[in-house]
Amino acid sequence: MSTPYHPRPDRYDAVPEGWFRRCGRTGLLLPALSLGCWHNFGDAGTDPRQLPESDFHANAQAMLFTAFDHGITHFDLANNYGPQPGAAELRVGRILREDFRGYRDELIISSKAGYTMWPGPYGDWGSRKYLLASLDQSLDRLGLDYVDIFYSHRPDPETPLEETMGALDTAVRSGKALYAAISNYSGEQTLEARRVCEREGFIKPILHQPRYSMLDRWIEPELLPVTGELGMGVIAFCPLAQGLLTPKYLGGIPDDSRVKQAAGFLTEDRVTPELIEKLQKLNAIAEERSQSLAQLALSWALRDTRMTSLIIGASRPSQIEANVEAAEKLAFTDSELLAIETVLAE
Repeated sequence: MSTPYHPRPDRYDAVPEGWFRRCGRTGLLLPALSLGCWHNFGDAGTDPRQLPESDFHANAQAMLFTAFDHGITHFDLANNYGPQPGAAELRVGRILREDFRGYRDELIISSKAGYTMWPGPYGDWGSRKYLLASLDQSLDRLGLDYVDIFYSHRPDPETPLEETMGALDTAVRSGKALYAAISNYSGEQTLEARRVCEREGFIKPILHQPRYSMLDRWIEPELLPVTGELGMGVIAFCPLAQGLLTPKYLGGIPDDSRVKQAAGFLTEDRVTPELIEKLQKLNAIAEERSQSLAQLALSWALRDTRMTSLIIGASRPSQIEANVEAAEKLAFTDSELLAIETVLAE
């Protein structure tokens, strides 16, 4: 039997100033850092509800415990997170039931639907059939009556936006989700989604989850002006560029990296000598600020007040503890910002 989890009683007193940020023009507050529950929570693809205790499960527990103890109240999932689709929701659901009983109202749990989940024409994209069926399946895996945030994970070029936004509206009005959200929509698609909701009387998405990092800044000219105008929050995924903005690649590509193992979306041809040189220069700036490269990247992204939260991944609790420290150093001097911009422009 594992020792029962008792959260730190000072978990809200110890967070950095400004840790909880308002999600656009809503009453929802999100922590500056949210924990992404992706392949780090879905090891073998078997049903975690039936598995005995294991080192992997114990590490997953420890990561959620560490996150919550440090003020990370938001756990972000999707139906297809695994690597076996659904495995991450199953494991997090087990931990919520066994270890977080009594704390559900202190947590924000999100899930998404939009990528391939099951065979046939009804297990992918953005139809009403797929989104609402997927939400029911996610709730079953998580063992919850509702998720706090439910996303359309990507726009569907073949399904009318009226149908996709209508499904999100149904999810909220049915009580199975508290808020609607979108992910991977362009600026123009985000505007059109809002127009559809206003025209049809649908509940509007309050949050956008785009990809964003020092090395991938497309949202700055295209999306952030739109979300700001619409009063939407923004929560970015991949703020560390799939590990590039960590010390891991400063000396080249390590043999145990996902790049070498082809286990992620980052390919070996992207890690060029020019990129490694850029990372080394950014790391030098980080060291001058008494930060790691990862902490610098997170602080830099969070300095923009339009950014509600960043989704961090982790493989062990110590990474979460280190990343939280990034929120303590959001101030940059003009010379630091200029140095960063100079490196990024190279």
